[in-house]
Amino acid sequence: MSALLRPLRSLLFAEHHSLTRFCSSFVSRMRYINRLKENDAACVSALQSGSILLFHRLIPLLQCSDPGTFRPIALSYSEVQSVLQRAGADGSLLKESVLIGCSEQNQVQFCLDVGELDPAAVAEECKGTFMELRKAFFLLAGAEAPLVAKAQALLRWHQINKFCGATGQLTQRNQAGSHRVCSSNSNVYYPKMSPVVIVLVSDGKRCLLGRQSSFPRGLYSALAGFCDMGETLEEALRREVAEEVGLEVQNIIYSSSQHWPFPHSSFMLACHATVSPAHSQLDIDHLELEDARWFTEEEITCALQVKAPPRRDQAPTVWLPPKHAVAHRLITEWRDQQRRSEGSD
Repeated sequence: MSALLRPLRSLLFAEHHSLTRFCSSFVSRMRYINRLKENDAACVSALQSGSILLFHRLIPLLQCSDPGTFRPIALSYSEVQSVLQRAGADGSLLKESVLIGCSEQNQVQFCLDVGELDPAAVAEECKGTFMELRKAFFLLAGAEAPLVAKAQALLRWHQINKFCGATGQLTQRNQAGSHRVCSSNSNVYYPKMSPVVIVLVSDGKRCLLGRQSSFPRGLYSALAGFCDMGETLEEALRREVAEEVGLEVQNIIYSSSQHWPFPHSSFMLACHATVSPAHSQLDIDHLELEDARWFTEEEITCALQVKAPPRRDQAPTVWLPPKHAVAHRLITEWRDQQRRSEGSD
């Protein structure tokens, strides 16, 4: 082998070895989690050495880490036991913990709703605060927001699926909380998400954002809507844009997907789409949207620099979804593409 090729071969081998180790770690974690879902005894054992996120009636317990930034409080099994005992609760409540994942440090993660306890007492004991997820989602660190969202979604699913839809009988969950079984006819129920299309429409020089009346003041986002039964992703996207703003889109390009906890566990399918500049006049359905506007690249750049929603005593400012929202990804992808296009001109 030539001296020139030898370093290249060493580099390629090193990268392959590193990738193999990473994949092995990921595979081992996924298989471990799957085993916990299938083995109640193993899940009970993992719970005793895992970390637990607390909720109170689906509201997560958080702690301020930096000014304007919050993190979920991860407690050990013994710490939660202590919190429950001091609150006068039965320690058996810990068995209601739901498996949500496994960290890269191989610590199994669970969540538990302590809705029957005094939230103020629990928050004081844990040196944290219970914060509505709609507010917390803008303040959580990016890597932790999806974990909190997943935990809330699973806890909500268990709360509203305690009875079988076919027999009306109670359902029983497995230890991990990955499914429920009807006590009468053994029907098995698994957590479900509702598919939602979300699209950033562009006319070549501008992108289209809208807002609903329920949005926080000044917040604009990409257009979104639930998929109807029998629709493809493309059909749902075209229908939603036509209904909400009266445009017929072309050139649909898939971008990415995301679980979104609002309103009740959605599966967001994110796309870009275009319209002809000659046919970009908006006809807004105000039953669907409070407002919709075309934004230039300069306006988007300014909005991306707004780090927090305006205070009530401030003038309304256009701001955008947080970085861990797929809408933010669509907007930054469009902005970056505009910059590349301008640079190539």
